[in-house]
Amino acid sequence: MAQPYILADVFTAHRFGGNQLAVFPDASSIPFDVMPRIAREMNLSESVFVLPPAEPTHTCRLRILTPAMELDFAGHPTVGTACVLAATGHTPIADTDAVLIFEENVGPVTVRVRRVGQQYSAQFDVFKLPEQGPPVPPIARLASLLNVAPHEVLDGDHAPRAFSCGVPFVFVTVRDASVLERVQLNISIWNEILSRHWAPHVYVIAHDSQTSRIRARMFAPAMGIIEDPATGAAAAALPGYLGAPDRPDGRLNLRIEQGLEMGRPSVLDVEAEFGSGVLRSVRVGGECVIVGRGELYLDA
Repeated sequence: MAQPYILADVFTAHRFGGNQLAVFPDASSIPFDVMPRIAREMNLSESVFVLPPAEPTHTCRLRILTPAMELDFAGHPTVGTACVLAATGHTPIADTDAVLIFEENVGPVTVRVRRVGQQYSAQFDVFKLPEQGPPVPPIARLASLLNVAPHEVLDGDHAPRAFSCGVPFVFVTVRDASVLERVQLNISIWNEILSRHWAPHVYVIAHDSQTSRIRARMFAPAMGIIEDPATGAAAAALPGYLGAPDRPDGRLNLRIEQGLEMGRPSVLDVEAEFGSGVLRSVRVGGECVIVGRGELYLDA
């Protein structure tokens, strides 16, 4: 039995950039227990299996798997699947825009997909606003984890904290992009301090406070991902980490550049709305390019 799949690069307008994704657009005949084996075989950050929705008014159900685990929610599979389904005609677009509703384990996720020429972009609304997790290890230990000096990790308002929109991350701000480029995750220390933490995944940023530009890197050994070139779930939770009670009402726009150190440059755009010092909504979007198609052979 041959199962067709589509390869896409997500959060980029150029092939061989961004984050790779395998989409199985009709996975209804694939047994659930086989999907993790397929994800390991594909060996990409994530593979997506598209299934019929439980609610008829929704577009479809997504199962999102890394080589090591299933995710309740993930950003680049959400953006990439919306673009792939639109580009291949699995989800027709009447004009240039469409609104899709994906059933993910975290809940229904609304996605707006747009066609611009031959390219597609998508933006999703987070179903679950960022929530803060328990305290994280001290800066000295996190600095050792990242192989940087403790004084190169910011404290105070930018101190490391854990946040999640469905996938929990420890957010760490380093002094500048030159420090970010030197980061190397120490797996032995990760096993010791984060492997059993509420947030085992690490998102490291360098933030230019004078602009909305952010450089980022993400490390997720628990997912079977040493480093990820573009992480939408972390981008979705980032406004929670950056938010503050005295933040003025209005929109916060962020542009995140990730994957540069891996040779897979990615761009993620984040919009967050604040009101009365409270985060009201978060949207994450980006472009997508289809790279290829193939068939995976399963036992009949």
